Amino acid sequence: MELLTLQPNIEDAGRRMDAWLSEQIEELTRSAVQRLIQDGCVTADGKPLAKNYKITGKETVAVMLPEPEPVDVVPQNIPLDVVFEDDDVIVVNKPKGLVVHPAPGHPDGTLVNALLYHCGDSLSGIGGELRPGIVHRIDRDTSGLIIAAKNDFAHQKLAAQLADHTLARIYHCIVVGNLHEDSGTIDAPIGRHPVDRKKMAVVHDGRHAVTHWRVLKRYQGYTYVECRLETGRTHQIRVHMASISHPILGDTVYGNKKEVSGLQGQCLHAVGLRFIHPRTEEAVELHCELPEAFIRQLEKLREMP
Repeated sequence: MELLTLQPNIEDAGRRMDAWLSEQIEELTRSAVQRLIQDGCVTADGKPLAKNYKITGKETVAVMLPEPEPVDVVPQNIPLDVVFEDDDVIVVNKPKGLVVHPAPGHPDGTLVNALLYHCGDSLSGIGGELRPGIVHRIDRDTSGLIIAAKNDFAHQKLAAQLADHTLARIYHCIVVGNLHEDSGTIDAPIGRHPVDRKKMAVVHDGRHAVTHWRVLKRYQGYTYVECRLETGRTHQIRVHMASISHPILGDTVYGNKKEVSGLQGQCLHAVGLRFIHPRTEEAVELHCELPEAFIRQLEKLREMP
């Protein structure tokens, strides 16, 4: 059994514990959390909880997680586009379609499998057996830069930068429609969709989420946009842009259900990373080119009357 200790914020007060925990612990669905509560595996200040328990914002929550089913995460010789690498950090330009870590439905063929082959034993263990070295994630159908830590020291330093927003992640995307302003900020909480639990949504009791955006180029009916993440919620840019009626081109989950010819998934690319190197404490700034499918979409937009 694994013991997790969590501390809700005062703004979480009034929320059901099962809903909140399913957002905090990614591998658990709400129904799985409910089963843990029923089995007495979730306590607040040492006391077992009722299934409809609501958060006060002052309690300390302890969760006893059952041992995961054994999963053999094996190294696989999957080509990697390595943008930066040293003894502490590796940064990869992830192609669209590559899942970051093993999960139900994707037991192998992931970025983690590729990193295990490329780095051998040189990956931090903080992410656990399924996510060694993974500091942050990118959606399967989003391409671009992702950073992994080669040891626990680097992982802890990079995770702290994620928390205090000094690790900057810059994305480029094409959104549907024309944004009225040249730049802006979307400050809207994100949580599980109240009906479709596989989706995220802007919800009043969600987790704090902030996306800064600016227009790079305007086209007929579309806008080329740069987004900078202040926080890192699941599907954050996709949810935020859809919430202001400008979904990302090709996003069949949060936008038009019809696939766009020439695109596999959303037109969203992690083009830049800025971080302080965990050991040298020097600033590192990295960029990568747009993928060919993204470039072709921009060319199509330029040719439109």
